[in-house]
Amino acid sequence: MSVDLSTNYLGLKLKNPIGVAACPPLTGDVDMLQKLEQAGAAVAVLPSLFEEQIVHEEMELNRLYEYQSESFAEAITHFPAMQEFSTGPQDYLRHIAAAKQAVSIPIIGSLNGASPGGWIRYAGMIEEAGADALELNIYFVPTDEAMTAADVEQRYVDLVADVRQSVSLPLAVKIGHNFTSLPNFAQQLVSAGADGLVLFNRYLEADIDLDTLRVKPDLVLSNRHEARIPIRWIAILRDQLQVSLAATSGIHRLQGALKLLLAGADVTMMASVLLMKGPTFVTQLLQEVTEWLEENEYASVEQMKGSMSRGNCPDPSALERANYMKALTDYTMRHPVPPGA
Repeated sequence: MSVDLSTNYLGLKLKNPIGVAACPPLTGDVDMLQKLEQAGAAVAVLPSLFEEQIVHEEMELNRLYEYQSESFAEAITHFPAMQEFSTGPQDYLRHIAAAKQAVSIPIIGSLNGASPGGWIRYAGMIEEAGADALELNIYFVPTDEAMTAADVEQRYVDLVADVRQSVSLPLAVKIGHNFTSLPNFAQQLVSAGADGLVLFNRYLEADIDLDTLRVKPDLVLSNRHEARIPIRWIAILRDQLQVSLAATSGIHRLQGALKLLLAGADVTMMASVLLMKGPTFVTQLLQEVTEWLEENEYASVEQMKGSMSRGNCPDPSALERANYMKALTDYTMRHPVPPGA
């Protein structure tokens, strides 16, 4: 009997637990989406629609349209009507429609807003365009010393509640791991209307250019060790939340994907490894997952999911601080300090 690789995520039945995370070179191109589906990918998250980018484009076009129109009244008649320009989110909405036409796997829209009204407005547009679900890519960096941790969390919760009231799409929330009490915060998001959590967001970090003495963003691809953070927290959250859990960050090989599924992930989302190895890596990974399940006598992905969650693993202390000294001792035994060092 063949192994059943299917899984459920956000109420969507997926043929397997391998998905593609939001990434412009991968999910922003229809031809690449088709290649990823052919390779076996079960779901794809489109690149995020950024409200700031839309507002900037609209402001620039308005500035061009109105330039010197007051000084020369007839000048405005030389410009085409505003509707003829591709302003706002129209390109993104067309990409959703094109993706839905080109592939049969679920297509998840992604939104990064800047204002409460923007989140609601564009979420509705993404739903109308035909996306199967919506991922809220919340990227907020608090810099005000007067803003408390509770203020930051409430901002997230209010945003999720507002979007939840405006759309009926399955709703996932992609967050970072730097919260004081992640289980409590995760429960607040679920109570506000999140159907799933994506763990974790890899924020674009700033760097300093020593030649120009300017702060610049620097994109660094993930490495396989980053999977340890979602492994820990998915294992902790799995038994506490009645919600879908997607794992992302550091999934580069079979071992990482298996560990995240054993911890309790419903789906594993990858991007960096696909940028490096191409779509065919999905085919290879699925074959390896199938072989591992057969060798370990699992009948399905559903059977293995969560079998190593905090509530099910033999040593839950390994997920907590209590095992810190043991890990340190084990390392020094394997790698003794050279004499005279």
